[in-house]
Amino acid sequence: MRLFTIGQAARLAGVTAKALRHYDAIGLLRPAVVDPATGYRRYDQDQVDQARRIRRLRALDLPLDVVRRLLESEPDAVREALRDHRKRVDARITRLRGVLHAIDHELTDGEPMTTPEYADDRDQHRHWAKTLFNEVWRLMENEDRSPADDARMIHTAHASAYHWLEVGAPENVARSHWQCSRVYTVVGRAEPALYHAHLVLEICRDNGIGDWDLAFAYEALSRAYTLAGDKDQARTWLERARLAADDIAADDDRELLLADLATISL
Repeated sequence: MRLFTIGQAARLAGVTAKALRHYDAIGLLRPAVVDPATGYRRYDQDQVDQARRIRRLRALDLPLDVVRRLLESEPDAVREALRDHRKRVDARITRLRGVLHAIDHELTDGEPMTTPEYADDRDQHRHWAKTLFNEVWRLMENEDRSPADDARMIHTAHASAYHWLEVGAPENVARSHWQCSRVYTVVGRAEPALYHAHLVLEICRDNGIGDWDLAFAYEALSRAYTLAGDKDQARTWLERARLAADDIAADDDRELLLADLATISL
């Protein structure tokens, strides 16, 4: 049986020697042999393979205690756990996307709301546009929504869009339609999802809006066409979204878009 030094095992598994020492310390992956005189660790091929499995699971943003449990589980249980984890990651992406949209609304609007006092009707429109926009994300994150919650989410998204139509810049209006499209996709209604997605693209094109707003217009169309069952159109818009990602200035915005695109199942 061939044994590898900790450095060799780390390179073969694609992890660091420090990680292997940590896995040993917590009992996740013991070396095959530890020299009693020097304390040097030696690993066999099976342990290298196990380290690779740990690396793949850690790359999915799974904590080590979950990794330990999955390594001891049957394949069906692993698949079920990964499906549950995917739902949580998707919810996290949704929340972060909502935060990012809310920040951009504040920046685009030019008048961040730091007080509920209103100087005029325009201030009230801005306040409610932002408040309702954020409420939609809160509702969307709830995986146990009732039909009444879905109805509330739809009406809240439209209410936010109304207020942005009154006082928002084109970017604000485009994002409100994008949110409406996402809401309709979440509740499984393809026709209104497509309607609002096309409005996002139309507003972006008419006003020369690019960067991540344009990329998310393509994303909305791909997602809505997927729901509608038109795979060819969905693939076309998905590819446009991926190409548009190259033009997004901020790395974090680009990564968020690509993570969102990865949730479109074609």
